[in-house]
Amino acid sequence: MRTELRFLLAVVLMFIVLIGTNFLFPPVAPEGETPVDSLGPDVAVPAQGVSPPESVGGATGGAATPTLPTTVGQPGATPGASVGPEPAPGPQAPAERRVVVESPLYRIEFTTLGARVRSVELPQFPALNREGTVDLIPEGTEDFLAHRLVVGRDTVDLARAPFRAEPSEGVRLAEGDGPATMRFVYEHPEGRLRAELAYTFDPDLYLVRVAGRIEGVERPLLLTSLGDGLAYAEADSAQEARMMAYVHNHVRDGIDSEGLRGADPRIVEGPLIWAAFRSKFFVIAMLAGASDEQVADTDYLGGLIVQESALPERVHVTAAQGIGNDGLFEYRLFLGPQEYARLSSLGQGLEEVNPYGWRFFRPIIRPFVSIIMAILVFLHTNLSIGYGWVLVVFGVAMRIVLWPLNHKAMKAQLRNMAVQPLVSEIQKRHKDNPEKLQKEMMRLYKEHGFNPLAGCIPMLLPWPVLIALFFVFQNTIELRGVPFLWLPDLSAKDPLYLLPIILAVSMFGMQWVSLRSLDQPNPQMKMMLWLMPGMMLFIFMNLASGLNLYYATANIATIPQQIWIANERKKMKGKPVPKLPDD
Repeated sequence: MRTELRFLLAVVLMFIVLIGTNFLFPPVAPEGETPVDSLGPDVAVPAQGVSPPESVGGATGGAATPTLPTTVGQPGATPGASVGPEPAPGPQAPAERRVVVESPLYRIEFTTLGARVRSVELPQFPALNREGTVDLIPEGTEDFLAHRLVVGRDTVDLARAPFRAEPSEGVRLAEGDGPATMRFVYEHPEGRLRAELAYTFDPDLYLVRVAGRIEGVERPLLLTSLGDGLAYAEADSAQEARMMAYVHNHVRDGIDSEGLRGADPRIVEGPLIWAAFRSKFFVIAMLAGASDEQVADTDYLGGLIVQESALPERVHVTAAQGIGNDGLFEYRLFLGPQEYARLSSLGQGLEEVNPYGWRFFRPIIRPFVSIIMAILVFLHTNLSIGYGWVLVVFGVAMRIVLWPLNHKAMKAQLRNMAVQPLVSEIQKRHKDNPEKLQKEMMRLYKEHGFNPLAGCIPMLLPWPVLIALFFVFQNTIELRGVPFLWLPDLSAKDPLYLLPIILAVSMFGMQWVSLRSLDQPNPQMKMMLWLMPGMMLFIFMNLASGLNLYYATANIATIPQQIWIANERKKMKGKPVPKLPDD
């Protein structure tokens, strides 16, 4: 059963317990194209296996509407591999060189053959499934940011073209430095084609600005490989695989996401604002234009070509972009963590690349997520304690803040309990006269303050917090890999299952205290006493340990309140039952 479905089932079960039991037995207290040959004297080489083009939008600089081929090569394989063995270094085939760009946030390794990216390491984030730090590029992906040019039905593959790197020694950025540019230039031996790529890096940003110029061909369609997704970096690879997806933001149709598991080859027609691969906590995104304020209609991505990948349970994605007569093009790359503030600062809705909650629920959940994360970060920073203890403090604080409302709800339950005999008598006396029954119930509400919902509504207030916390632990990078006591990662399940057991025991304790205070507990309540904790244990055992920690803490903090209401109920046992006045 998927994690989201488990959680939804838990919410439904809790709703049944909190609301259903209040009505039934009140009051109860609490879930194709083979790559073309390497560049020769002719600039435009006939494409091998390129299907008839399909039309997409997104031309640049006044170009005619470009066409998007249905296949662009054999994704996932080494570019040019089908052409034959890689030529040995020599006069005709320059040796490959690796060029590194380093900053406090990333270490990006380029190769001069094709100006491709071989690795994107994030030194601030350790990999949880192996030694070392997170590398966004999966092993076996050889063509990330490789470029191809399509001119009519002809294709020029730059993926193995020998580029010149400037500066040749790479770029080193320290904190506080200004932006720096890494430039790659390819010049055809006979001067028929010149391609220039300029990557501008900022040491304080995960955003890379890309500007390029193509000379020698007229109005080509630029194809940029986004590779085969992101590398696995979490301890729970099964859950991470479920989170893997490619996402795009269409100008008219909005954001669409498709999981990599079982994804089919397809053509995604533009115009697109951005396209991205996401994992549970990280993202690779290509954004149209030089900035979110400078994206013109002609700057959007023309579409995506989604193909089968040589890597298991993945697809290969290529982005298309039109180039005008001036030969210029620009786009941006985001290579980093899914930090909401960073993504939202880029505009264009990139913060929704891995949205919180189900689509219909997002407008409600998003404000709660933002508030909760602000509180957790504030407590973590100002109290100088780990996020585990922050959740304990937060769980207790939530019960203290909600105490007045819960106290009011408890008093309403006691009042309802006192007049329950009158309710039963009214229902029995006027069972054949609905109009009279409603009138008598209204009189009972006015005289005794009877309201069956008064004890339920305050109990529902913590639910948005619980649901928001579920998605906080699903998506929030700040909690990734954070240990607490025996827990190696608050965003992952408890490896010893101790917290789900504590959660189930605390729920049993709350129901047992409530049940013991009733005069005549019915069989349904006794069944729920044993059934509900077991079901919650089954559901929560694979959810994030941080969520279990918060919920168990909140349950334990609620038990004193349950004891108080139980004592108040016992005091009522000796009092006479009120009588219903005669009609």
